[in-house]
Amino acid sequence: MKSAFPTIPFLCVFCGSNLGAQPGYADVAQRLGEVLVQEGFGLVYGGGNIGLMGLLASTVLEKGGRVTGVIPRHLEEKELLHPLLSETHIVSSMHERKALMEKLSAGFITLPGGFGTLEEYCEMITWAQLQLHGKPCGLLNCFGFFDGLLGFFDHQVAQGFVSPLNRQLILVEQDPESMVGLLKNRLFPTNKITA
Repeated sequence: MKSAFPTIPFLCVFCGSNLGAQPGYADVAQRLGEVLVQEGFGLVYGGGNIGLMGLLASTVLEKGGRVTGVIPRHLEEKELLHPLLSETHIVSSMHERKALMEKLSAGFITLPGGFGTLEEYCEMITWAQLQLHGKPCGLLNCFGFFDGLLGFFDHQVAQGFVSPLNRQLILVEQDPESMVGLLKNRLFPTNKITA
């Protein structure tokens, strides 16, 4: 069956099912949704209609973008499946969710969130480290949310558990425009002609 949508690249965004204590997190999620549409990307995300994830998806839809949700059956009611998605995949487990999100996406962006958000991002980094995919993995470090995590990653390097080369897999920006721009440049590098 042919899709009614044109073929466009999708970026997967991991983020919280809560809005967080800092009101600016919601602003960043909305701005990221706007930038994704402006830059020609669709969104793959966890499928929920609550917290930052719901806000992000609703913004992309309101701006005319395409959104694919991937949600495990046991979370379908808890995270309140978004009713207006372009496409929905209901899967049987969290592992199946992550595997399908990776398959559907050209790259990854992580916004503030809880344990699940962090686990999803770290799994994508691990898969990149193992060369199971070569897709860019970005942390959107708005308001310094990931400062402590980035410091810990540096500590892992210093203690010999992460190589400096693999530490470079973690792409960091502070605002949606820079983050999407960085991933776009990684995915579609321009051919520079040198004299």
